[in-house]
Amino acid sequence: MPDRSTGRHNALQITPNDRERAEGALSPPHLEQAVTAIRTEGLVVINDVVDHDHLDQLREQMDKDAQLLYDAKQWSGAGGLPGHLMLGPPPFAPFVFRDIVANPFAIQVSQAILGDSFFNGFYCGNTNCPGSQTQPLHRDSGHLWPDLEAAHPAASLVVNIAPQDVNEENGSIELGPGSHLDPSAGSVIDAETEEARRAVNPPVRGNTKKGSLLIRDMRVWHRGVPNRADRPRHMIAMIHNIGWLRRRGPLTFGAGCESAFPDSALDHNVVFTDDPIDYVGLIKD
Repeated sequence: MPDRSTGRHNALQITPNDRERAEGALSPPHLEQAVTAIRTEGLVVINDVVDHDHLDQLREQMDKDAQLLYDAKQWSGAGGLPGHLMLGPPPFAPFVFRDIVANPFAIQVSQAILGDSFFNGFYCGNTNCPGSQTQPLHRDSGHLWPDLEAAHPAASLVVNIAPQDVNEENGSIELGPGSHLDPSAGSVIDAETEEARRAVNPPVRGNTKKGSLLIRDMRVWHRGVPNRADRPRHMIAMIHNIGWLRRRGPLTFGAGCESAFPDSALDHNVVFTDDPIDYVGLIKD
C-alpha cells in the first residue's frame, strides 16, 4: 500500500511470522499495531493469511458470475457507474471456506476493536471490471449520532479479502487514511471537501497481495477507480458489527458448509438452507 512516507506505509501493513500463522493469531505487538492503525488511520492490511487454492476456486467462479452481470449491465456501487458490480462468492459448498468466513486474524482484530460481542452482518463483495469508471468519493456508513464534534469509536469494520493481487493496474480501491475521524455528515464527499483534505492528507491505494486482509473502519472515505487490466478485480467483503447494532436478519448459506463456521468470538449470524440461493441477483427482463 504505497504512501508518501515509509514509516506510515509500514504501520498499515502487518506480515504474520511463522509462529503467528501456526497459531492463527497475531502477537501482542502486532495486534496493538493493527488496532492503532485502524483507530488512527482507519485501516490495516494483514498479509497473506488465506489459502491461495481456496481463492483460485472462488476467482474462477466469480469471473463467470461477473460476466453474467456485466453482460446485463447491472452496475452497482456508488454512483451505479459502468464497470462496477456487487458480487460475492457462492454461499454454498464447495465455495465456503473457514479461512474466509471465519478468518482467525480478522476475528482477533475485530474483537480487539469492537469488544467481545460482535457479529457478521454481510457476506458479498464487489467486482471492478476492465474499463470501469471512477466512482464518487463516499463513505459506506456515516456516524451513528448526528452533530458530533468528534468521531465515535468504530462500530463496524469491513473485512475485504482479495482472491488475486490488487494494484493500481486492476483498480485497487482509493482510501482516505484518517477520514473516518471527520465528524461531518453525508455519504458522498463534495469536491471542495475532498480537495481540502487531499492537500493535507492525500489518499492511498489499497494495494494487497493475494490472500491478504484489508480491514477498515466502515466510515473511511473511498472510491472505486478504473480497472486498466484485462480481467475483473474481485474483492470479497464481510462487515463485522458491534454487538448492539441493529441486525437486518441472518445470512443464508447452503446446507453442508456448517463446518466452516466454528464456535468463536464472532457471531456468524447464519442460517442454512437446502433451497437454491440466488447469490448473483441477476435481474432478468
